[in-house]
Amino acid sequence: MSQRKCFQAIAIAVLAFGAGASGGSSLTVYNQNFAVVREQVPLDLKAGTNEVRVTQITAHVEPDSVILRDPQGKRALQILEQNYRADPISQGLLLSLYEGKEIDFLVRKSDGKDEIVRGRIVRSGYVPHQSGMQQYGEAYRMSQMRMSQGSPGQPIVEVDGRLRFSMPGEPLFPSLADDTILKPTIHWLLETDKAGKLDAELSYVTGGMSWEADYNMLATDKDDTIDVIGWVTMDNQSGRTFENAQIKLMAGDISKIQPEQRAALYAMAEADYAGAMGPAPVSEKAFDEYHLYTLARTTTLRDRETKQVEFLRAEGVQSQRLYVYDGVKIDRNRYRGSRDLRNEREYGTQSNPKVWVMREFKNSEDNRLGIPLPKGRMRFYRQDDDGRHEFTGENVIDHTPRDETVRLYTGDAFDLVGERRRTDYQIDMSRNWLDESFEIKLRNRKEQGTVEVRVVEHLYRWSTWQIVEKSNTFLKTDSQTIEFRIQIPAGEEKVITYKVHYTW
Repeated sequence: MSQRKCFQAIAIAVLAFGAGASGGSSLTVYNQNFAVVREQVPLDLKAGTNEVRVTQITAHVEPDSVILRDPQGKRALQILEQNYRADPISQGLLLSLYEGKEIDFLVRKSDGKDEIVRGRIVRSGYVPHQSGMQQYGEAYRMSQMRMSQGSPGQPIVEVDGRLRFSMPGEPLFPSLADDTILKPTIHWLLETDKAGKLDAELSYVTGGMSWEADYNMLATDKDDTIDVIGWVTMDNQSGRTFENAQIKLMAGDISKIQPEQRAALYAMAEADYAGAMGPAPVSEKAFDEYHLYTLARTTTLRDRETKQVEFLRAEGVQSQRLYVYDGVKIDRNRYRGSRDLRNEREYGTQSNPKVWVMREFKNSEDNRLGIPLPKGRMRFYRQDDDGRHEFTGENVIDHTPRDETVRLYTGDAFDLVGERRRTDYQIDMSRNWLDESFEIKLRNRKEQGTVEVRVVEHLYRWSTWQIVEKSNTFLKTDSQTIEFRIQIPAGEEKVITYKVHYTW
């Protein structure tokens, strides 16, 4: 089959700066729910101190991450003061500004004879500083709620000497003040050593954006060769629409302090397609300790929009379906030391009857892949006799470098059954040894075909062990795990026995 690969990435950012338009927008989106925005800011400055307003930024900008510079390095720029306001004008905010004052309300009537009613705003119901509630904790949140004097969003208006817990009509406010903002705004006092125009570069970190990878794996009805289709899903909840922006996607586990983690950290510190179709639409490269994917064309991502782009297509990938029986049923989430397990006679004796179905393939160029695969969900489909693809399971992969093997659990086999029981247990604490024996039965209830089941056994009693008796050969996969590979014809049962000797 022919090999086709296709990467596509996406970016975002177009900010409005005062009355000027900006260009050269780009965005690097991280798969940890944040992004870095870069913009060209058209400035016309005088020598000395200037006042500049930056509007149409995202609603989730991290103000202390702002960097402003001359990309040509010909002019010094210094931000003397930066003020960030993220509470744009709204009906609730205006009501709060007129608490204790009278305004007009437009009362609409069904007969078309609308009238104006005068009312005094006793309580607006507006709760200010919503963003501070998460940062400053429960005491701050309760204080802010008290400022609203009751249920948030429920105003009290006095009309003709009577109080009503609703507005009598549509509020009519006086004209806006000069310092009123309609969008999140950054206000700078900016100093420069030279007068004139320049396209400065603004960059900042913002929340409210994310991306993730998804993979569809399509297998035919005859073999386990699969076609791989990879999608990038971008989500923009930043409060901004970005038009014709260059987008990059960063894949990797990058240390990023989330807002809810900051207080805890401070407390800790105080206490101590590449073929005949032309150039690939997405290029990929290693960047620092991570991988960066860049979209070759610009795209538009609207606020509250989810956009999906195909970034990978590979046909004829060789894969293998595996059956794995891990028969010991234990609580793996509860920590126990091997020393404690010596005397716990019944630990690990309960049996798990399910045989897992696993899918495995090599992420190599010889196998028509060979690219760093971002973490994401993989869905598996198999083609039925009628040509339709049926869903057969899914799971999640972590970031996977090239030339590594991907192995995923996709479900439990219906016609394969396992049974595991312990046949002997002896321990001598005075001589520091323990013997334990097991019998494992595997049944193939399929109508035809021989299957191989990989039987995994965990030697959890102690780190020093020896298999002194066995019915079949085994592989040692790590310091405390062995694996038997058993061929089971249709309609038959196979039995494995072994005895392990521990010493300490």
